[in-house]
Amino acid sequence: MRVADGGAGAARRCNCDASRRVSHLLRNAGIPSKYGDCTLDSFRTDVYGRKFLGLKNAKALCRQFIDRFVDKDGRTSERGLLFVGPPGVGKTHLAVAVLKELIPPLSARGQFIDFTSFVARLQSTFDPSSEESKHQVLDPVLNADILVLDELGAAKPSPFVQDVLYLIINTRYANRRTTLFTTNFRLRVDSASESKSRISQAEDEPLPFDLSARRVSRVDLLSERLSPMLISRIREMTHSIEIEADDFRALREAK
Repeated sequence: MRVADGGAGAARRCNCDASRRVSHLLRNAGIPSKYGDCTLDSFRTDVYGRKFLGLKNAKALCRQFIDRFVDKDGRTSERGLLFVGPPGVGKTHLAVAVLKELIPPLSARGQFIDFTSFVARLQSTFDPSSEESKHQVLDPVLNADILVLDELGAAKPSPFVQDVLYLIINTRYANRRTTLFTTNFRLRVDSASESKSRISQAEDEPLPFDLSARRVSRVDLLSERLSPMLISRIREMTHSIEIEADDFRALREAK
């Protein structure tokens, strides 16, 4: 586009270029069509007439994270989010909503992966007939400005899975890249106390959710599926948001 400057006119990039770039970034983020309409506005804190404080708090914390992702000096947050909770409480919805809100204003390279599917896709590159190389599969994940790694801990913790996770997490940790994780597994048994640590506490911010009434078994723990080294990095890389609510899929079937 050319704009008048009293002479021949100066060339400037028009807003449509920025819009096309954002559309391109969103299309190439790998967000499954099932989650294409997921936004914070569409995230419901009541499920079939039942209101859940855990859902309300999680949504508020996500909004706070987005609003504070860029500080007053223009620096983006290195720390991401770790969504913890049972199946069917909206962890993936929230992670995708955060990703989609951060991509446009920053022109950020975003990427979504379901970890179990990603491992299978990576393994397929070992087949000589594969149309994809290992680098084609790995590089977008390692280099994304913001990554959503969905279903952390869901894949069987084989040596190969551990190696892949270490490569992803350690590379992103070393390069200070933001990662959003979702998992059904808790960080530790006394996670009720951990849930009280929030992004930044102020009187007008939501209260922490109380998970003390829910008993946690050893099989619920992320440390049973990941190495202590990875657990340590994830702790440093993220703010934890634990969600306590009923499985909305089960509630739907019960109606």
